Amino acid sequence: MKLAVQEQLLPGRTLQEKFAFALDAGFDAIELRGKGDFHFAGRLTELKRARADGVVMPTVCVDMPHFIGDFDPAKRKDAIQQLRSQLTVIAELGGVGVMTPASWGQFSLRLPPFQPPRSAQDDREVLTEALGILGEHAQRNGVLIMLEPLNRYENHMVNTLAEAVSYCSMDSIRIVGDTYHMNIEEDDPCRSLVEAAPYLAHMQISESNRNQPGTGHIDWGAQLATLDAVGYDGYLALECRLRGEPEIVLPQTAAFVRKYL
Repeated sequence: MKLAVQEQLLPGRTLQEKFAFALDAGFDAIELRGKGDFHFAGRLTELKRARADGVVMPTVCVDMPHFIGDFDPAKRKDAIQQLRSQLTVIAELGGVGVMTPASWGQFSLRLPPFQPPRSAQDDREVLTEALGILGEHAQRNGVLIMLEPLNRYENHMVNTLAEAVSYCSMDSIRIVGDTYHMNIEEDDPCRSLVEAAPYLAHMQISESNRNQPGTGHIDWGAQLATLDAVGYDGYLALECRLRGEPEIVLPQTAAFVRKYL
């Protein structure tokens, strides 16, 4: 397993500077963020130059104001178009793929008003259609579209690894595990990882409190040993808030995680 860190957590003006810091801190790669309005495609020259300079950028985490599970059809269509573009770009960079939740912050079954404006069946139809379009585009480009479950307070459609797996209708559709969300939603995170292993393409890591690993109560030894046992050889990408200055916290975090690898 290799360690990555999201670009916004790293000090530095350029991806080259950020990557140099990441390597010194104990990481192997940078996880990019894919904003809307085709902003990611607009970075292609920058990204190609960084790749030519040796910057390793395997994955993209969507960072848009709306997502493929939006209640508004126009916003869903835009999200699909944005993700198609991001898949094309990451393919040009020789990366693994792009990840997205069904939605984020749109609706929660655990907070009022409790009753979403769309049925569970309609939710599934919307996501199946979007992922089918994106899966076909990903397949043509030799990359993956990866569905990430979020916790019940941030999303009402896909909360567990098993729910995400149920949408893997083709080889180019895979799932992302996030230790923060799993801490809330999975009855037994290690068992869930074992059951989802054939479909697990990526892992994001953060603590039970959404800060860096080592500041909360997640059993890192058990979960990372489980990933090793199921043969997971992808990235562990740091996506969290930092409690402290990155120049101090990031090397400590990489060292903490590597104790279990």
